[in-house]
Amino acid sequence: MKKIFVLSTLIIFAAGAFVVSLSFGSVDIPAMNILNGAALNPTERQIIDNIRLPRTIVAMLVGINLALSGAILQAVMKNPLADPHIIGISSGAGLFGIFVMLVKGDAGTLLTPAAFVGAMLAAVLIYVLAWKHGIRPIRVILAGVAVSAFLGAGISAMLIFYSDRVHGALLWMVGGLSARSWNHVAIILPYTIVGTILAMLGTKHLNVLQLGDEVAKGLGQRVDLVRTLMTAVAALLAASAVCVVGLLGFVGLIVPHSARMLIGSDHRWLLPATALLGAAVVTASDTFARTVFAPTELPVGILMAILGAPFFLYLLRREL
Repeated sequence: MKKIFVLSTLIIFAAGAFVVSLSFGSVDIPAMNILNGAALNPTERQIIDNIRLPRTIVAMLVGINLALSGAILQAVMKNPLADPHIIGISSGAGLFGIFVMLVKGDAGTLLTPAAFVGAMLAAVLIYVLAWKHGIRPIRVILAGVAVSAFLGAGISAMLIFYSDRVHGALLWMVGGLSARSWNHVAIILPYTIVGTILAMLGTKHLNVLQLGDEVAKGLGQRVDLVRTLMTAVAALLAASAVCVVGLLGFVGLIVPHSARMLIGSDHRWLLPATALLGAAVVTASDTFARTVFAPTELPVGILMAILGAPFFLYLLRREL
C-alpha cells in the first residue's frame, strides 16, 4: 500500500512539474488556461505548441532515461556511486556523438547509434580496468573517473581541431534544453520507450544480482550475460539522452538514491519510481534554471552539477 501511495505521489509530482514548465517563462500563462486549451489566445497557443511543450517533453524523457540508466548501472556494477556521467559512459557517448556532429555537421539519425557505440565501449573499458578477482565498487568509480577524464580530453582535442564549428558543441557539452523542438522529441522518444520496456523486463534479474554473484549463479542466473545486456540497456538510455541534451550529469546519481529512500530496493517498484522522479526533477530544474535568472537562461546541466556534486561527496564519504 505504501509503495502504491509513493508511486501515486510521484505521478502527481511529475504532472505538476509538467504543468508548471508550460506555465512559466518569458510570458507567464495561467495553468487553468493550459488545462483548458480553448482558453488560450493564438499567441499563447503558439508559445505552448512550438516552444514549451516540446522542450518539456524532452526534459521529461531525458530525466527518465538518465535516471533509469543510473539505477541499472548501480545494480549491475554493485556501486552506489555509479552514474552514466561520473563513471564515463556519458563521456563515451559524448566523444562519439561530438565526433559525428563535428565531422558530418547534420548528423541526423547517425547521432544516437554512434553515441551508443561510444557508451558501450566506455562501459567495457571500465569493466576491464576495474576487474581484478571480481568487481569492487571503489575500483569501478576510480576506473570510471579515469576513463571519463581520458574521454573528456578527446572531446577537448576535437574541439581544438574543429574550432570553426565549436559553438553548438560547447553548449551541448554543458547540458541544456534551450531551443529543443519536436525533432528532438522524435529522436529520443523511440529509445525511451524501448529502453524503459527492456529495463522493466530486467527487474527480476536485477533483484537477483543484489544477492551476490555466487547466490545468483546458484539460482541459475547467467550473471555475465545479464550484466552485459543490462549495461547495454543503460548505455542506450544514456546515449539517447546525451544526443538531445548533451552531457547532463548527476541525474542518474541523485534520482535513484532518492527513489530508493522513498520506495525501497525492489527494482520492480524502484525503476518506475526512478523514472517518474527523474522526469519530474529534470523538468522542475529546467523550469527553475530558465526563469529564476531571466532574461539570462542558465543551462540545466549547471544547476544539476551544483546540486549533484555535494550529493556525490556525501555518498562517497558514507560508502568509504
